Amino acid sequence: MHGLTALILSLFLLGVSTGFGIMKSVVDIWGAILYIPEYPAVEMREVYLRLRSRSRDREQMIKEVEKLREENAALRLELVKAVGEKIYSDDVKSDTRTARVTLRAPMSWWSEIRIDRGSNDNITQGLPVFSNGYLIGRVSTVSLMSSWAELITSSSFMIPAVIEETRELGVVAGDGNGSVMLRYIPAGRAVRSGMRVITAMIGEQLPPGLPIGKISGEYTNGTDGYAAYKVELGADLSRFYTVNY
Repeated sequence: MHGLTALILSLFLLGVSTGFGIMKSVVDIWGAILYIPEYPAVEMREVYLRLRSRSRDREQMIKEVEKLREENAALRLELVKAVGEKIYSDDVKSDTRTARVTLRAPMSWWSEIRIDRGSNDNITQGLPVFSNGYLIGRVSTVSLMSSWAELITSSSFMIPAVIEETRELGVVAGDGNGSVMLRYIPAGRAVRSGMRVITAMIGEQLPPGLPIGKISGEYTNGTDGYAAYKVELGADLSRFYTVNY
């Protein structure tokens, strides 16, 4: 009974005391004092919550972008097949796997990239590398956990290719500065802008029919009876974060 009476009286005095200005002042002063040690913890918590929210949003956005890219590449392959353009030979599977670009050095920006797939992922030397459904290079060096791929824009990259509409055979070669030329086409042939360029017979890993790009219309006539045409690549090599193989 004494304890219950004391509790009721305490609650009554607490309720009445908040009505006096002096008690409010004491509460405000005490709150200001406690605010000083509490401030760093509150700010750290707010910063942590903001960073965690941004990290989650960024991860979700990256996943959505990668998913959209894969869907876009798959839809493009289906569309190309529907209109009758042969992209892969019968020996090449239509399904591809994705790898992340982990390094692209400024000094070799147009020459090579490193990806996060290696021999553990069945990567082999000479394997073609794609972006947006188009050939952009081939694997040059393989290690256990990563690989290096030489880009089609590299000055040392040269592969046989044909103009699909005319079946003219030439050689696709990069210049090391982001451009690609189709060389050794006999001069005077009916080559027009927009004609598709695909790979010719090279080997089992780089079969014929892989899409590269299209003729842009710019060309140079050589003195040896051959012409060189600039190729507009189907994939944008200036900026990409993932590839397919």
